[in-house]
Amino acid sequence: MLDSVGALTSSPWIYAVVTLSVLLDVFLPVLPSGVLVITAATTAAGSANAGGGGAAAQTGHTDLLTLAACAAAASVLGDLVAYRLARRGGARLERAIARSRRLTRAQERLGTALSRGGGVLVVIARFAPAGRSVVSLGAGAAHRKVREFLPWSALAGVAWATYSVGLGYFGGAWLGATWLGTAVSVLALFAAGGLAAYVMQRPPQATATAS
Repeated sequence: MLDSVGALTSSPWIYAVVTLSVLLDVFLPVLPSGVLVITAATTAAGSANAGGGGAAAQTGHTDLLTLAACAAAASVLGDLVAYRLARRGGARLERAIARSRRLTRAQERLGTALSRGGGVLVVIARFAPAGRSVVSLGAGAAHRKVREFLPWSALAGVAWATYSVGLGYFGGAWLGATWLGTAVSVLALFAAGGLAAYVMQRPPQATATAS
């Protein structure tokens, strides 16, 4: 896979593939968008280091910045589309959410957080498996105001993209564009996801007490 992604990083197609993957994984959480971003960043960092600095290294850094920008923009756009669809979903979507304990709990916690002027939960959820989907759909179904949700979604997208690209960059810089460098970076991403999932699953009163 590294060879295939390595070929993609030499063309603009990598940005289109990453953008599409990140955009769609709010609806299809099984898409490995985070792994794709990390693999692309690892390969780009390895190529920049192999160039020995100068123009090659600068090109590598430019590629990484563009990659992060594409991932962040696609994340925010996907969140907004899911939010809008859920907001217009009507009674059928509300019944579906009511049948899901996870969605109901996330909706309640998100509503409380946004009403208090704090949407840190939106940022945390971006790192949790399927957390982005739960929060975006929950915010829309609860008819939260877009000005309450969108700024936190943007912050979440930037934080997630920066973290993912950073993991790939440092993995490629320290371990090279190899399976080991990619695996270590992906494990770090999964660790952050596990921690985020744990925080999201905590009861609201426990979170409030902790804060």
